[in-house]
Amino acid sequence: MTRIGSLFFAIASAVVVLAGSPLAGSPLATAEPIASAQVGSLDRIEEIGDRRWDVFVYSPSMDEVIKLQVLRPRDTSMARPTLYLLNGAGAGEDGANWIRQTDIVDFFADKDVNVVIPVGGYLSYYTDWRSQDPVLGRNMWQTFLTRELPPVLDDALGANGVNAIGGLSMSAGSVLDLAVQAPGLYRGVASYSGCAMTSDPIGQALIRIVVEGGGKGDTRNMWGPPGDPAWALHDPYVNADKLRGTALFISSATGLPGPYEMPGVSRPTGSPPLQDQIAVGGFIESVTNYCSHRLQQRLSDLGIPAQFDFRPTGTHSWLYWQDALRTSWPVLSAAMGVD
Repeated sequence: MTRIGSLFFAIASAVVVLAGSPLAGSPLATAEPIASAQVGSLDRIEEIGDRRWDVFVYSPSMDEVIKLQVLRPRDTSMARPTLYLLNGAGAGEDGANWIRQTDIVDFFADKDVNVVIPVGGYLSYYTDWRSQDPVLGRNMWQTFLTRELPPVLDDALGANGVNAIGGLSMSAGSVLDLAVQAPGLYRGVASYSGCAMTSDPIGQALIRIVVEGGGKGDTRNMWGPPGDPAWALHDPYVNADKLRGTALFISSATGLPGPYEMPGVSRPTGSPPLQDQIAVGGFIESVTNYCSHRLQQRLSDLGIPAQFDFRPTGTHSWLYWQDALRTSWPVLSAAMGVD
C-alpha cells in the first residue's frame, strides 16, 4: 500500500472515533504576522519541453532548493498571470501529483497563464511550523509560497504579478489559509475536497491523525498543542471575513460512488484499489462535504460571495479533482484577467 493509501485509512479511523464529538465554537481570530524572510533565489531551470519546465528555487527559510513543475503560457509575448496548484498530503513526492494524475497539460495547452506546482511539503499543510520536526523536518511553506517564491518566479517566468491558487485534499484548506495570511496576494482561490475548519475538535483531530498517524510527525511542532491560539489563527472558517474580495470556488461531493467508480473506467496510474476508493475515499469525501457545507453557511452569513460545486456523487480521488479544476476555471480565469 502507498503511504497515501495508509493516510486514507488513518483519516477514516479518526472520523469514526470522533463522529459523535460536538464542534466547539471559536472566537474570530486575526492572522499571525508572517516572519521576516529573505527573497528566495533561482537555482536553475530545466526545460522538459517547449512549454514544460522544472524550476528550482532556493528557500532561505527552509535552507532547501524546492522543485516546481511549471506549465508555460501559450503566448509568452507579454507578461502573464500565475496559477499555483498545490498537491495533497503526499505533496507530489510519491508521484501522485497534478501532472501525472490529471490532464492539465492538455487542459492548459490553449491558455495564457503560468501554472506552477510545488513538489514537496509532505504532510506539512503548507504552513509555517513553529519548530523543526524530527521526522518531517523544517516546514516554512507559508513563508516560501507567499514571500520568498513569487518575486523569483515573476522574474524567471516573465509573469505580471497577478496570482491565483488552488489545492486539493490536505491543501484545499491550506490555500484558503494562505489567502488569509497574505491578503491581496491571490485574486482567486479554488478549494477542492478539503476541510477548512482547523480549530474545532474534529478538525484538529483529523490533522493530528494525518500528520502523526500517517507521517509520524508531531503537530505540536506545527501549531502547538490542541487549543493553542495558532489553530484558530489558521482556521479559514474562523477567519472567513478576511477572504472578502477574493474570488472563491469550493467543491466537494457526497462520497457516494460516481462515474469514476464504475467497472471498466480507466483510472490514473497509482490509484488505490477500487474498493478502497469507494469505501475509504467515499468516507473521506463525505467528511469534506460536511466541512464545505459549513463553510458555505459561514460565508453566506458574512455576505461573502463564493461559487460552490456540490456534486451528488464522487469520492476523494483525482479524476473528480480534474473535473473540479475545469469547473473552477471560469472563476480563476476571471480573477486573473485571462481571456
